Amino acid sequence: MAKKKIIFTCQNCGASSAKWVGRCPSCNEWNTYVEEVVVKHNQKKDLHGNDPPRKPQLISEVSTESEERVDTKLNELNRILGGGLVPGSVVLLGGEPGIGKSTLALQVGMKLGGSKVFYISGEESSRQIRLRADRIGLVSENCYILCETSLENIISHLHHNSPAVVIIDSIQTVHTESIESSPGSVSQVRECAAALLRYAKETSTPVFLIGHINKEGSIAGPKVLEHIVDVVLQFEGDHNHMYRILRASKNRFGATSELGIFEMHEAGLKEVQNPSEILITHKGEELSGTAVAATIDGIRPFLIEVQALVSSAAYGTPQRSATGFDLRRLGMLLAVLEKQAGFRLAAKDVFLNIAGGIRVTDPAIDMSVIAAVLSSNVNIAVSPDICFAGEVGLSGEIRPVSRIEQRIGEAAKLGFGTIIISSHHKGKFHAGKYKMNVTYASGVKELFRLLFKKNPS
Repeated sequence: MAKKKIIFTCQNCGASSAKWVGRCPSCNEWNTYVEEVVVKHNQKKDLHGNDPPRKPQLISEVSTESEERVDTKLNELNRILGGGLVPGSVVLLGGEPGIGKSTLALQVGMKLGGSKVFYISGEESSRQIRLRADRIGLVSENCYILCETSLENIISHLHHNSPAVVIIDSIQTVHTESIESSPGSVSQVRECAAALLRYAKETSTPVFLIGHINKEGSIAGPKVLEHIVDVVLQFEGDHNHMYRILRASKNRFGATSELGIFEMHEAGLKEVQNPSEILITHKGEELSGTAVAATIDGIRPFLIEVQALVSSAAYGTPQRSATGFDLRRLGMLLAVLEKQAGFRLAAKDVFLNIAGGIRVTDPAIDMSVIAAVLSSNVNIAVSPDICFAGEVGLSGEIRPVSRIEQRIGEAAKLGFGTIIISSHHKGKFHAGKYKMNVTYASGVKELFRLLFKKNPS
């Protein structure tokens, strides 16, 4: 007979305790412990269930043939997944509210026209989903809408209809009657995800799970949710800009270094095949305070525009502001300019912006940040024919960066005439094969001379 036990579980990290505590000792969050009823089944029944035991298999007898993947009809999503959806895989898609998770999932469901797709929503009505489908201009005859939150009813419908792809929006709204706690709790999310995982593996059906995120930006619910799924996708972006970045933080069937870029329109999400052409908006115009950086996110190279504004401080304390760039790293680069190059920026306001609303963590953007700040400070435009790729050290030296040939190739493809890189790269690759001038700089002082004392080309 099943035994009931009452425990208290943290809704933030999943830690449990036999009694209620005000502050979680694991994640240090306040008032996150809630009461949950845990039903312990008979251990003998669990150990000797109805499922037949599996026999051990020699590793040399295991087939290594690649499985046929399901094409999502979205090239950016296929690239991140490693070629498409693997049958029986569970994909967890997380992101901030309003970022476009449901729109992306609905576009996937509508584009799979030749397959039966089940779109199960616990947050919207069927009429709302139909209106969204009309707005994005995609209505499929094989996409079924089910507004249901009961796990038992969902599993029953899935077994009865045998869809090719299942989309759950969202996993935090699904609940099971076997656990006496509210939907969205740690135990409910864990058990519902585990049940959907079992269904996916038993029937070889790909399952999309949409997940909410907490205030720290991580997917809400227990950490075990990210462990049991096969793929974890993060949807990132700024609500004030149109661009969205989809990246994989976990992928059992491919690399985690890929990312996809989408553009949000009124008619849904549009794939951005060449982000460099869109992110560089002022190519060919001579504007002070702008510089182009050859950066890499994952394994995908693209060029971005860095904008800086340096002005006299209107108040007693100079302001430092950065959008899309680490503010502490900006402070470090300004200190390097003042200490190593002699530029007096301590009494000036410095504002930095990465065009397009994209956040960049690649250290190779340092040289373009320095160039943009210097350009705004002396009010002289950097030639629009120049791009940069180099990390700046604390002593003012320009350090080498990884995959420099990919960066140069991307810049040459977009028609740039000159790229300035670290002098440490000299002689380590054949620069003559690129149809552009490769210029080397060893430090920030030499960079200033190259940009504003003479023409580097």
